[in-house]
Amino acid sequence: MEYIAYLRKDKNSDFGVSFPDFPGCISAGSTLEEARRMAAEALAMHVAGMRADGEPIPEPSSLDDLRGDTDMKGAVAFLTELREPERVVQINITARKSQIAEIDRRARAKGLTRSSYIVQSALKEKAASR
Repeated sequence: MEYIAYLRKDKNSDFGVSFPDFPGCISAGSTLEEARRMAAEALAMHVAGMRADGEPIPEPSSLDDLRGDTDMKGAVAFLTELREPERVVQINITARKSQIAEIDRRARAKGLTRSSYIVQSALKEKAASR
């Protein structure tokens, strides 16, 4: 299944990606290829979280469906394949209460779950060190 993604690039910024069918599912990359790869990972992770929470997965919108979407202004639309996510594994981490509160604040600001935020941050750090 493929979903429409919006790609944006402002001067002196990374490529940003969002998904109109999944509000709060966002990603970025310093190159176009990285942005496309990270978009696919973010979409798979977001859908896995929705499934784990028992939320319904929407059918993909068409470009006609999104014709009046104001978020599309200034963006380039492209298709991202939803790859069936790998088996999700639950882990436990140890952190200070204040650190968890800060992680939760940052996750909410990005419209992500705590788990999605931690994983995306770690993967972005890994990509930056390459």
